[in-house]
Amino acid sequence: MKNSIRTFLFITVLILFVAPSCNKDESELVKEGGPFKISELAGNWEATSAFFGNENVTKNIIEDGGSLSLTVQSSGRCTITIAPDDREAYTESGEMFWELYEGDYYFAIKWDSYPDDWSTYGATYTATTFSMNGGFDSGEYDFDNDGASEAAGLNFEFIRI
Repeated sequence: MKNSIRTFLFITVLILFVAPSCNKDESELVKEGGPFKISELAGNWEATSAFFGNENVTKNIIEDGGSLSLTVQSSGRCTITIAPDDREAYTESGEMFWELYEGDYYFAIKWDSYPDDWSTYGATYTATTFSMNGGFDSGEYDFDNDGASEAAGLNFEFIRI
């Protein structure tokens, strides 16, 4: 009986320490390996198009008279400044990565406001242009300016400045 209790306790302790280290989805966040190196985005970018939308409402920041800019450090740290036409500008910061999942690379940002999660986006890059777009839950925007952001898809197109 003593051996059974010891074995049970040993297995319980082992499970408590080993299980949290297992990665269920087998994904990994990396800086290189995708279609371009994250460090290639380093610099300042100005949006030529910035669109948020969900099934109920849309907002085109640039078309409505606002602005959106992106600053990227060579480490992948980034800050987006959103300046809508109808309220004060605000910023969101995070870190850009490639999510390696089952052999494919997906552009991802781990936002500081959600440090235990990240969002993936479609992304294209040339020396002078960068675009990113994401589905329904890839972003948030306070469409009615009531202080509560709603889930939204986004589509941003930038030029290097």
